[in-house]
Amino acid sequence: MRIARRTIGGVGVAAVAALALAACSGGTATDGGGDAAVEPVPTDRDITLSLAWWGNDDRAAKYEEAVDLFEEKYPNITVQTQFQAFPDYWTARNTEAAGGALPDVIQMDLSYLRQYANNGQLLDLTEQVGTNLNTDGYDESLLSAGAIEGAQFGIPTSTNTLALFYNGDVLDGLGVEPPAEGYTWEDYAEWAAEVHEAGKGKDPAIYGTGDYTGTFWFFLQNLIQQGKEPFTADGQLGFDEADLKEWLESGSELREAGAFFPTERAVQLAPLGGFTVNESASEISWDNFLAGYVADSGTDNIQMLPVPAGPDGSKQFWKPSMLLSASANTKEAAASAALIDFLVNEPEVGRIFGTSKGVPAVAAQRDAMDVEAGSIDERVLAYEESVAELVTEPAPLPVEGFGAIEGEYLRLSEELGYGNITVDEFAEQWFANAAETIPQP
Repeated sequence: MRIARRTIGGVGVAAVAALALAACSGGTATDGGGDAAVEPVPTDRDITLSLAWWGNDDRAAKYEEAVDLFEEKYPNITVQTQFQAFPDYWTARNTEAAGGALPDVIQMDLSYLRQYANNGQLLDLTEQVGTNLNTDGYDESLLSAGAIEGAQFGIPTSTNTLALFYNGDVLDGLGVEPPAEGYTWEDYAEWAAEVHEAGKGKDPAIYGTGDYTGTFWFFLQNLIQQGKEPFTADGQLGFDEADLKEWLESGSELREAGAFFPTERAVQLAPLGGFTVNESASEISWDNFLAGYVADSGTDNIQMLPVPAGPDGSKQFWKPSMLLSASANTKEAAASAALIDFLVNEPEVGRIFGTSKGVPAVAAQRDAMDVEAGSIDERVLAYEESVAELVTEPAPLPVEGFGAIEGEYLRLSEELGYGNITVDEFAEQWFANAAETIPQP
């Protein structure tokens, strides 16, 4: 009997870091010789696995289709599934981790990988390689994004980079042109003010963007553009309070003028946002968000530009959009590894997801994509090709506790948006939290 799947709707937000994509070939998990101590997936008994991810309804439908194919390949395995919006997802995982009850396979963000691995909550997949998990299709530098001190705790699924998304329909309605090629952060702020001026008389009012200074990854992107390393080799912060204040203050004029999308409205709309309900003309995010933006906004006229340029150009970076990990407490290590293998290597899964999670990390999945002219997949691939010469920097490797300090940054950004704290108070409180959160060498 098939066990019912439990799903909870939400929207995906991905925020991770790693290395450039240079994957080669794909394959199946049985191609290699394997460790003699590791047995292949049992076929003589029924197995139940749990699988969890963050995302929206569109991603859920794709996962369900992929899981159906996996269950066809392994008739004795039933996969129970669940998903949540990104913040709710980690609340649920943290609760499960505290009780030693993580799902067998979880979609993992690199921001949390070190935390879960160091707490002994993730399975080292190294011994599964060659028997139930094939990594031959990966460039070693990309695969190493999921490794800590030689232990493979996560398998990258795909890569992407940041983009500025803008809604062409909204701008046409306001009579405002999109940002010009080579625009800077200062240009973007001026453009956002222009959009808000044109849209403030609408019902509902139209804004240029949300407060981009309130997203930690955009701060890191800005630091990199200034030639600063966000984190040191020994896992400490590579920036100081002055750097953070300068970034936050770059949005002060728009914030004080009420020209950013209102925090109150953003909280009201969650898990959607101003951009997805067509009340904000632009939003910076990862390029794999295009499919979700088109689906949620109801318009195909969502376009992408490189992120605002720094002093010497854009200086963007590639990242694995997400990874797949297995629980250290899984009772079905072989089957969990086989599920991960199927999701990252099976060509048909590449066709199902396309670029909705980023560009597939393995060539076999990229080659299997049915890329039609003008399609979402074609547009994401074209965007990555167009910005390839701008992607010149390595992605920052998150420190241990990154998820917590990123969460504190989000909390404080909401307080700043409400006007409850100042920029100085934001910086002071964030650094105090970081000092308590990040382990000292």
